[in-house]
Amino acid sequence: MFVTQTSVPAVWVLAAIIGATVHSARTTSLPRLEIWQRWWAVVALGCGSAWMTISFLLAPEMMTTAIGFAHTPFVTEIAFANLGLAVAGFRAIHAGPRERVTTGLTAGMFLWGAVLGHVYQSIAHGNFSPGNTGGVLVYDVAIPAVMIILAVRSRRTDAGVRTAPTEATARSTSSNALR
Repeated sequence: MFVTQTSVPAVWVLAAIIGATVHSARTTSLPRLEIWQRWWAVVALGCGSAWMTISFLLAPEMMTTAIGFAHTPFVTEIAFANLGLAVAGFRAIHAGPRERVTTGLTAGMFLWGAVLGHVYQSIAHGNFSPGNTGGVLVYDVAIPAVMIILAVRSRRTDAGVRTAPTEATARSTSSNALR
């Protein structure tokens, strides 16, 4: 039961990986890196955070029990913080690499902070509830990290494309230099 409960966040990661893999294999209209960024932003971050929003708003007792925390008004704040991440993830489908880096950093500040809180609760208070350890830690670390890595790689690729001279540009520049 513990493994099942702690693995729920992996659904969004697996859905993003499967979706990006299938989409990449079936289309040539978008670069693979762009496809992966979109799937990661929308499914892993956007849908995962929307799911957390809905869960914390509609089933707060179940969520606090899964995490091993007391039910407090703070649960609503967590729900709306996740809603902000969901909106950012959905918005990132049409964003450029620079905005996706920002989205990944923003998600990281919240989710990596949550990881620190979960690890502290495990060590200091022996809280090894399924929602406090395991899959949630992997999700909270990986989602922003992968998003940032993909976006930075995309920025470098885009910068290389923009700065690499084309053959025609190189000929034009060399013939202008000879005049």
